[in-house]
Amino acid sequence: MSETTVSLQGKQAPAKRGSGLSGYMAMLKKDFFKNKYLYVLALFGLAYYLIFCYVPMYGVIIAFKNYAPTKGIMGSPWVGLDHFTGFFQSFYFWRLLRNTLLINVYELIFAFPAPIILALLLNEVRKAFFKRMVQTVTYLPHFVSIVVICGMIVDFSRLTGLFNQIIGLFGGEAANLLLDPSLFRTIFVASGIWQGVGWGSIIYLAALTSIDTQLYDAATVDGANRWKQMWHVTLPGIMPTIVILLILQFGGMMNVGFEKIILLYNSQTYETADVISSFVYRRGLLEANYSYSTAVSLFNSIVNFLLLIMANRLSRKINDTSLW
Repeated sequence: MSETTVSLQGKQAPAKRGSGLSGYMAMLKKDFFKNKYLYVLALFGLAYYLIFCYVPMYGVIIAFKNYAPTKGIMGSPWVGLDHFTGFFQSFYFWRLLRNTLLINVYELIFAFPAPIILALLLNEVRKAFFKRMVQTVTYLPHFVSIVVICGMIVDFSRLTGLFNQIIGLFGGEAANLLLDPSLFRTIFVASGIWQGVGWGSIIYLAALTSIDTQLYDAATVDGANRWKQMWHVTLPGIMPTIVILLILQFGGMMNVGFEKIILLYNSQTYETADVISSFVYRRGLLEANYSYSTAVSLFNSIVNFLLLIMANRLSRKINDTSLW
């Protein structure tokens, strides 16, 4: 027996694998039976997105038609891009675009960093009781209904409300704050920070727990104080989480929750309060102009999608962190 033959003894010959589609299907079948319960659980989530997210996309067709419920989607006459051009040329286009972008820019500047700052401050707290108390107090507004929140804001903004009482203590004059167009964005963003800062800090607090404590020990040995440790250890440790959430924030730059808008705005504040989502609500549901509102909403979604793609690509080039 030759040395080559001897050297091959005791070694198992490599198994023959299928090639192409048949091999892939065999591997998928094997994995399915191995993890069948996980696949069953995943089916519920998949069914949700199929039924409520993808199947309704068929209705986007009415953005290119003059939809009439009596004729149905396919029976309604085709009008092409008429609704889009009508929106772009309307008086409302620039006002809606400006208000939507400004509110989102203000939220990006003031609301986005707020949970990060709160998480960093809570990370420095050493008293467990005080830390839990602050977390509980800041979490609570998130669980209050948006209708109740808006009702509180309306009551506090009245002439005899809490805000005017505080203004009066500093010598200011009382006024119905929600009737002042220049104050609407401030009230909207500030109330959003109050309601969401605690809940938004949870993900950053979770990211902080993944930072290796040895890095803090090494920084202490090098003479770094608490501020420098936060700047050079803590922030870099949670930076991937911050970048991912920032990308998602850019992907929603054209979205403003219409529920809070329609509960707070009025005809006197349309100039600064009316946004694309509230305009779609009025035209689509109140005026039954389904095709026009669908075209506006589709334009909004396309812009959000493009912003998400650009933000993800820019982030990948700058710091190699991206959604995909």
